Amino acid sequence: MSDWIHGLPVIWMAVVVFGATYLAAAAIYVVVNALATEERGRAFKGVSPGLLPPLGIIFGLFVAFIAAQIWGDIDRANAAVNREASSLRAVVLLSKAFPEDAQTRMRAMVTRHIQQARDVEWPEMARHHATLTMVPTALGKALELVVMSPVDGAGQVAAQRETIAALESALDARRQRILVSRSSVNPVKWLALVLQALCTLTAIAMVHSDNRGSARIALGLFSTAIAVCVVLIAAHDRPFTGQLSVRPDVLLQVQPDSPLATTRP
Repeated sequence: MSDWIHGLPVIWMAVVVFGATYLAAAAIYVVVNALATEERGRAFKGVSPGLLPPLGIIFGLFVAFIAAQIWGDIDRANAAVNREASSLRAVVLLSKAFPEDAQTRMRAMVTRHIQQARDVEWPEMARHHATLTMVPTALGKALELVVMSPVDGAGQVAAQRETIAALESALDARRQRILVSRSSVNPVKWLALVLQALCTLTAIAMVHSDNRGSARIALGLFSTAIAVCVVLIAAHDRPFTGQLSVRPDVLLQVQPDSPLATTRP
């Protein structure tokens, strides 16, 4: 589906999708009724109403198949962002075990990484342009600082080991969110869903070709159901794109200078 549709607010996305669906249903209604004369009309009426339930079931299976993918992508995106935030929070807390200069530099690097993620990586992920070639410079320097920092005593040795593990976890979580940001419903699945919907609408129009009132009601009901499913899928299709996308709020909460990151008794 087009990038500009994914970037729309949900209400405007619904307006576009509902409008396009109703327009397609109206076009099918007009064409079928224009063709439903004499011999073609008898052929249309020969289409069994028993064909409609299987078509509707197949459409529902397509929707369920696509929905299973997007819910999985959203869960993976949220899990990656939450794990990255938890790991960075651990780095901030463990930094207190190091000398004041190293602690200040480490906290500054965590802040810089979070700001870089918010200002650069999130817009790139929303546009599907983020790749693993984007280097997390701040976290790399933080890891280098921890490895090179001299330690004194068992406490600092343990803190250094845990900090390295937390930074590696944050780097891995960042990689996971970039990878999942490139996930979306591919054009083949969208095409299959749209074609199935059009086939079902056409069958409905044929079955009710001798009763225009019933045809309008049936087409209106099913086209509304189609539009609802398409809006639901499109609004969640890309985990980091659109009004309902995964936000960096959890990361912002763990910034060392954030009021929400202050340790409570």
